Amino acid sequence: MKILFASQNVNKVKEISKLLPKHIEIIGLKDIGFSDDIPETASTLEGNAIMKAKYLASQLNYPIFADDTGLEIEALNGEPGVYSARYSGEDKNAEKNMDLVLKKLKGKLNRTAQFRTVISLEMNGENHCFEGKVEGVICENRSGDEGFGYDPIFKPDGYNTTFAEMSLDDKNKISHRGRAVSKFVEFLKSY
Repeated sequence: MKILFASQNVNKVKEISKLLPKHIEIIGLKDIGFSDDIPETASTLEGNAIMKAKYLASQLNYPIFADDTGLEIEALNGEPGVYSARYSGEDKNAEKNMDLVLKKLKGKLNRTAQFRTVISLEMNGENHCFEGKVEGVICENRSGDEGFGYDPIFKPDGYNTTFAEMSLDDKNKISHRGRAVSKFVEFLKSY
């Protein structure tokens, strides 16, 4: 089975591909030469994931899934949330995003946070959503060079390392995206 993943992010495509059974092949937007901007104007992660999947389903003849992920920090009232990728500006610069989070948390004792991923699947004219989350804390400094995004400053509960210090396989076992994909895969097994 081939499914189109509504993402230009090769890191996400690689991460999710490792989680899927062999009979499910992910095709990324770059694989089909699709480079148009996909609307992401909803005010929630769920809304953005659904919007992206429906937008592509209206143009392309594939089963399509899209995701949206956000880092939600308790002391910042859930920020950056739906704006995680663009927190410091439209250039989606991970280093600047982490700088802004660390600056806003400077001196705060509560560093509780969670990563949350919502996957929206458009298949056979129906929409299905799957959510995964992982709780943890925001570290005071970056650590590690694996992963992407906020991984160097996020330490999941029960671990002494950040996501950026974990191998991709270890991260996938406990991550928000891994948990959402697990639900997604269970659903696909029925097809």
